[in-house]
Amino acid sequence: MKDAKLFLVSAPSGAGKSSLIDAALAKANKSKLPLELSISYTTRSPRKGESNANEYFFISKEDFLDKKNSDFFLEFAEVHGNLYGTSVDFVKSKLSLGVNLILEIDVQGFRQINELSLHHESIFILPPSINSLEQRIRNRGDEDLKAINLRLKNAKDELRHASEFKHMIINDSFDKAADELFNIIAQKDLSNQTSNKEVQQFLTKLLSY
Repeated sequence: MKDAKLFLVSAPSGAGKSSLIDAALAKANKSKLPLELSISYTTRSPRKGESNANEYFFISKEDFLDKKNSDFFLEFAEVHGNLYGTSVDFVKSKLSLGVNLILEIDVQGFRQINELSLHHESIFILPPSINSLEQRIRNRGDEDLKAINLRLKNAKDELRHASEFKHMIINDSFDKAADELFNIIAQKDLSNQTSNKEVQQFLTKLLSY
């Protein structure tokens, strides 16, 4: 049996990361591959349909800072004005049980883990275009204009760090992107993946807008 791995998946808001991860989890379940999504801690309020210990562990800022000061977190970051962190014990316990783990993470958190000796694969999801990215963020309808503009600014900043990740996936075709993500996680043959040259050219085009 292959050793369990930690997969760091990052993307700007609106790139379709969560939907792709859901597809990867469904494919893993169908193929009997042990794969779960890590549940992070956050100080932000739950969105409609979210509940504690499912999407996130929702805690106060005071509680979060106490945990941070006691080295509770593997990584932590402030994103869009809210704090997010991943429990060290949660990750280590899952990996020790042979469960592959996906960690949705921003660039700040990725860099923190990258400095550790923890073995991982890193994946960055690219949106099909800047226009589609903006449209998806605006269509969410669960945030005010100030929050939307902050997400747009941060999204463009995050794209500048995409090439720091080992793998990049273009989400211009959902089914193809979902297959590419699962192939990386399942450690399959990657010869049919979009070439690194094509991805780099696409990223350069995105950054030119």
